[in-house]
Formats: sequence, structure tokens, C-alpha cells
Amino acid sequence: MNLTNPNCQSEDHRMYQHYMYGVVYSIIFLPGLLGNLVALWVFWVYIKETKKAVVFMMNLAVADLLQVLSLPLRIYYYLKNTWPFGHQLCMVCFYLKYVNMYASVLFLVCVSVRRCELIMRPLRHNSSRKPGDIVVCAAIWLLVCLGCLPFPLLRNVEAAPDSAPVQVCFAELPMQELNKAAAWSLLVVAELLGFVLPFLVVLCCTCLTAGSLRKSASGAVPDQGEKQKALRMVLSCALVFLLCFAPYHITMPLDYLVKANALSSCGLRNFILRCHPVTLCLASLNCSLDPIIYYFTTNEFRKRLSKTEVAEGMNSCRRLSCITGQGASQG
Repeated sequence: MNLTNPNCQSEDHRMYQHYMYGVVYSIIFLPGLLGNLVALWVFWVYIKETKKAVVFMMNLAVADLLQVLSLPLRIYYYLKNTWPFGHQLCMVCFYLKYVNMYASVLFLVCVSVRRCELIMRPLRHNSSRKPGDIVVCAAIWLLVCLGCLPFPLLRNVEAAPDSAPVQVCFAELPMQELNKAAAWSLLVVAELLGFVLPFLVVLCCTCLTAGSLRKSASGAVPDQGEKQKALRMVLSCALVFLLCFAPYHITMPLDYLVKANALSSCGLRNFILRCHPVTLCLASLNCSLDPIIYYFTTNEFRKRLSKTEVAEGMNSCRRLSCITGQGASQG
């Protein structure tokens, strides 16, 4: 696809995009790295016994962390305007960007569904379903990895040898020729499965959880406080969809129309080329927002990060080390 249109005056969109990506990724890198590392530590060490979608939140943190770990290479490319790391690494980073983004989408759905289930049918959905959750997580990773293969496969991979430095990478790689019917089919599938259907599920969970607040407390959820906490979690997932993923999936087909030179309006074309990088940055922002959601919507997470709990955990580890050391010396 050709980004140029002979009827429009060209603007330096590449420098604008590089500057925006470099600055935004630099800002979200450290909070995203620390936040997701802490989240994984808390989930793994302290609250493995809880039934509140911890398996899904752990996988969500893994997806966010993998996305964050790829940011330094992206920051280098966008600030230096060159890619010296070889073509294959470029394609791997490009592929993992979408894998981790859509994995985050589906795991947010799983968190919302599990929270809703625990409120609507608390006796059926308990810790005994953890093995099933692991199977669901494995299926999601497989589905996302296979579903995101078209992103790198549709790029031109004949431009440079594997180890040679190249000038362009990621979305700036030239695309292979693709007929309009196939291109639109891929876009529709990506929009439906990657955003529309997941967002509808999250909205449904939000409505069901909000509706449960009107019912009298009974069963395993005796008070409204538990339902309100579940509603905060589901609402937070919906907010991430609206803030991070909705803008990107609105501009994604529009960006395709620009790259296919299917728009005659130069003003609209330039507007889309300036908006699409902003929406992609918003989509990347979720890797820093998710740890904040854990903290403010999950009492267990906030409790375990308190100074008292951390100190008790450290003391327990020291006592265990001393006991283990004494036992080893006696042996």
C-alpha cells in the first residue's frame, strides 16, 4: 500500500508518529514494568488461594508485562529513526505487540465474566473451577497467537537479510498486495472478534452485576459490599475498553482506507493519519492501567501491598529460612 496521494500535499506524518510513540512509550514503560511485576508477585505469593479470577488476572499481567518488555526496542527505533536489530527481531516485536494487546482484551473479558459469575451464582463458581480456568487461559493464548499471524505475514519480508540493519520497522513495513475483499474480511474479523464481541460481553457483565445490587442479599454473598466490589472491577474493565481499545478499533479501518488511497478528502486523510497514532498509544496505555485497577478494585491486592502485610510476609520468609537453615545444619 502506498501512503502517498498525488492529489494531496504531503505532511511529515512519520516524524510526528515517531515523536509521539517515543515519548508515550517512554512514559508508560517504567510504571507498566513495575506495576505488572508487583502484580505478578502479589498474585503468585500471597493470594493463590482466592477464587476471584486470579488465574485470569495473572495471565493479564503476563500479557501486559510482555508488551512492556518490548517497549525499549520500540523506543529506540522511534527516537533514533532506525532499526539495527535485524529483520526477524522486528517481525517478532511487531507480532508480539498484537498478541499481547488482544490477549489483554480477552483476559479482561474473563475477569469480568468470573466476577459476574461469583455474584450471580456464587455456589457454582468457586475455587474448584481453577483447573478449568487454566484450560481457558491456554486456549486464549493459542487462539490469539494464531489469530494475530496475519499481522506479520502480510508484511513484505524480502526487504532485507535477517541480520542486516533496516531503516523501517513495525507498521511502516510495506504490505503485500491483497485484494479488497480479503482485506476487508480480515478487518471485519479483527473488529468483531478483537473488540466488538468482547466489549458486548463486558457490557453484559456490567449490567448483570449492577442489576444484582437491586436484589436482596442471599446465599454465599450476604452483603451488598461484595457486589459493589465486583461491580467496580467490571466497570473498570469496561472503562479500559472504552479508553484504550475503542478508539484504536475505530481508527483501524479508517487507517486502512488511507493506506489504500481510498479517501479523496485530503483533510480527512491527514486527520486520520494524526489520530491513529494517538489511538495506538491509548491501546498501549492499558498495560499501565491494569495494575491500577488491581489496586483500587481488589481488596486482597491492596491489603497484601500494605506495609503491615509486606512486613509480615518478609518476617515469615526469614523465619522459614532460619528453620530451613537449622534443619540443614543438623542434617
